[in-house]
Amino acid sequence: MHSFANQLFYVDWIKTLKPYNLPDESGHFGPYGGLFVAETLTHALDELNQAYYSVRNNQEFQNELAYELAHFVGRPSPVYHAKRWSEKLGGAQIWFKREDLNHTGAHKINNCMGQILLAKRMGKRRIIAETGAGQHGVATATVAARYGMECVVYMGSEDVRRQASNVYRMKLLGAQVVSVDSGSRTLKDALNEAMRDWVTNVETTFYIIGTVAGPHPYPMLVRDFQSVIGQECLNQMPKAAGKQPDYIIASVGGGSNAMGIFYPYIENSSVRLIGVEAAGEGLNTKRHAASLNAGHVGVLHGNRTYVIQDEHGQVQATHSISAGLDYPGVGPEHAWLKDNNRAEYVTVTDAEALDAFHICCRTEGIMPALESAHAIAHAASLAPKLSSDKVILVNLSGRGDKDMHTVAEYSGIEL
Repeated sequence: MHSFANQLFYVDWIKTLKPYNLPDESGHFGPYGGLFVAETLTHALDELNQAYYSVRNNQEFQNELAYELAHFVGRPSPVYHAKRWSEKLGGAQIWFKREDLNHTGAHKINNCMGQILLAKRMGKRRIIAETGAGQHGVATATVAARYGMECVVYMGSEDVRRQASNVYRMKLLGAQVVSVDSGSRTLKDALNEAMRDWVTNVETTFYIIGTVAGPHPYPMLVRDFQSVIGQECLNQMPKAAGKQPDYIIASVGGGSNAMGIFYPYIENSSVRLIGVEAAGEGLNTKRHAASLNAGHVGVLHGNRTYVIQDEHGQVQATHSISAGLDYPGVGPEHAWLKDNNRAEYVTVTDAEALDAFHICCRTEGIMPALESAHAIAHAASLAPKLSSDKVILVNLSGRGDKDMHTVAEYSGIEL
C-alpha cells in the first residue's frame, strides 16, 4: 500500500494547503465560523479536533486514504471537454470535473471516506449523518458498510419523498433512515436531529457531517477531504486543456463541492471562482435558498455565517428544486471568500437549472444532478460572453439518476 500511495499525485494533499492557513486555531475565517454549541458537545468536538490534527500530516493515514480513494472510490475522476455544447454556445470552452463518476455517484464519498477512517482510528463504531439530496447519506452508508459499522441517517421527510431511490439505496446498504417531520422537513431539520443524537450518544458515535458548515473543526475537515477535487484539477487541466481554467464554477448549498474545487486555487488570483446558489422561484420571492445573496449574518448549526432569517433572527424556510441546495445557511469559508471578493456568488432559478439539465443530457450524453445543473446553467450563460481561448471548469458534482422523479414531476410527466 505504501509504495502505491506514494505514486498518487494527491497523496500529500495537506502539504499544498499552505501558506493559506485559515481557519485560525479557534475555527474562524475572519468573523465567520467558530464553535457555537451546547457545552455537552464541546468535549466531543475537542476530541475530534485533536484526532484530526493527529492525522493531518500522518503519512500512514494519507497512504490509507489515498489507497481507498483509488481502489474503492475510483479516483482520480477525469476532466472532460464539453465540446459539442461549447461549439453550440460559442465563446469559452466548457470543461467538467466528473465527480459524477465516483463510486456512489457524487463528490460526497471523498469526505465520507476520510471521516470513516478517522472514526476507525478514534474507536467509534456507530456512525450518524444528515442528508438532503441523499447523496451524502448514501456515501455514509456505503463507507459504514465497507468498515462494518452501524449507521443511522437523518433525512427530512420532504426529502425522503422526493429522493425515494436514495432512501432505498441507504437501506440496501444496511443503514437506518430516520425521517424527520419537524420544521420544513428538509436538510436543516435533519441536521438538527443528528446533532441531538450526537449529544445523547457522544461516547460511542461519530458524526459524519456532509458539508463545510457546522461547528469547528467540520468546515476545515470537510474542506480538506474534498480538496482532492481541486488538487487533481491542478494536475489535469494543463495536460488536458493546455492551461489552468480562467473560471471555476460550482453549485453552493452548504458548499462542500465548491470548496473542494476552489480551495487549491484560492491563491491563484488569475482564476476566477464562482459559486452558484439556488434562486428557486426567484430572489423576489421567499422560495429560494440563496444565503449569500439574500441572507444576513447569524449563527446556524454551530457556526457564524450568512443565514436566511427574518428581522428577529428566526431561520426561514427555503426552497430549491434541488434537495442538496435547499439549506438556509452556507459554509463559513464561503462567507469569508465573498466578503473578501476572492469568490463571487450568483444565483440560478429552478427553471434555469432544469433547462440546463435537459440540454446537458441531449448535447453531451451526461445526466447531471440538479445541484450540478445550477453550475452548468451559469457556465452556459457565461461562455458566449467570453473569447474562445477562455476555459471554464465546472464541478459536475454528481449524477442525476436520483433526480428522475423530481424532473418528471416538474415536467408534468408521470413515470
